[in-house]
Amino acid sequence: MLHHLSFAVADLARSGAFYDVVLAPLGYGRVWEDEIAIGYGLTGGVDKFAIKLRTEAVAVPGEGFHVAFTAPSREAVTAFFDAALQHGGRDNGGAGLHPEYGDGYYAAFVFDPDGYRIEATVDQEG
Repeated sequence: MLHHLSFAVADLARSGAFYDVVLAPLGYGRVWEDEIAIGYGLTGGVDKFAIKLRTEAVAVPGEGFHVAFTAPSREAVTAFFDAALQHGGRDNGGAGLHPEYGDGYYAAFVFDPDGYRIEATVDQEG
């Protein structure tokens, strides 16, 4: 249903460094960039997610809004979580099984450096 999504960020270099390392284990990387934005997607593809520098205050949506990125494996979900915590992200629910969302639901929940709620999850594996 969605074609792409973008976040406004306060510091493009900081956010770019963060998303470079957290999206890499999921198989995503920079597919374009300019002085005010960076687009991420599959290598050789178009962007599905972008970050865009905003000079005015960045207004992050509150509780009830988050973005979940598809991961290829549980190991990739854990790598996403570890990279996030090592590069300016904050824990928002841990990495591992989350039965509150369904049997076999494996995901990691973090806040990015601007405070956006992001998640990595893998299709259920028994």
